[in-house]
Amino acid sequence: MKKGKPLEKIKAFIVNLRTGLRRPFLRPTEPKPEASKKKPKTSFESPQFITYNLIGNKTAWVLPLFKDLDVKLRKSGLKFNFKAYVSLTIFATALICAATLAFVPCLLFLVFDLPLLPAVLFGVGGGLFAFAFSTIGFYLYPIYRADTLKRRLEDELPFTTGYMAILASAGVSPEKMFYSLSNLSVPLAVTPEAKDVIRDVNLFGSDIISALEETSKRTPSERFRETIEGFITTIHSGGNLAAYLREKSKEYMRLKRINLKKYSDTLSMLSEVYATLLLTGPLFLVIMLVVMSMLGGGDFGILSPDLMLELLTYVGIPLGAIAFLIILDTVSPKW
Repeated sequence: MKKGKPLEKIKAFIVNLRTGLRRPFLRPTEPKPEASKKKPKTSFESPQFITYNLIGNKTAWVLPLFKDLDVKLRKSGLKFNFKAYVSLTIFATALICAATLAFVPCLLFLVFDLPLLPAVLFGVGGGLFAFAFSTIGFYLYPIYRADTLKRRLEDELPFTTGYMAILASAGVSPEKMFYSLSNLSVPLAVTPEAKDVIRDVNLFGSDIISALEETSKRTPSERFRETIEGFITTIHSGGNLAAYLREKSKEYMRLKRINLKKYSDTLSMLSEVYATLLLTGPLFLVIMLVVMSMLGGGDFGILSPDLMLELLTYVGIPLGAIAFLIILDTVSPKW
């Protein structure tokens, strides 16, 4: 019996070793799964949550200035609370202004050899400009997102209504129509709206009519709202849903052809504006400033020709190109 005990220990050791080799290796410093579950989750991925906890209670006096922003946020599709977004706007604007006030004078004084007082004045002016630009940017971003969502919805309406007409012709119920739209392999602009409808039905217990009414109130597109309201009316009246959707698809396809013709005319005009303002104009100014610098021309106040040339090259032309790209993205269709 005593001789058998060492053999049994060796066999048990081999079995334990094989079992351990089959398990995934864990680093020594890696916490146990039970301990990791007990740790509180951090929210560093959501800056609006952090800024709301920091200054959310102190922004009540600012909220009336952004009274129209709440509606724009809902229509833009951004999953932001109104007060949290205002808190993020104030906090980010303060950081941008402080960084501009510190960076611009140092840059002008150390790199461009500008006197200290003009550099500080430029820093103050840059801080005011950063304050205005940041505030206007945060205010206009939901409007831009809502307009982008509107154009995407209206560009894809011929295909969306055509797809829904096929499902209605096959006898698919309205709930399953929107469930199918929410699970497309290639998502459309209507996919998030369909997911919201399915969420309201399955999670909040709403019926399909109430969920569609909430979607029609929230959407930024008038055409999509008209389609949803006609969809609801057809269900209430017991009409032919497939015929209604087919007619809407044909109507929106005709409007899409007209919009594409208008876009081609707008694109030709924008190309001429781009060639004039961002190609010919800067080239003319660069040649003029270089000649003035070579001939030792006088300064424009505190701006020398060399400084104006650097500002034009590194600030004016990039900002103009960015503005032109935003305008081009605003007017261009997605399909």
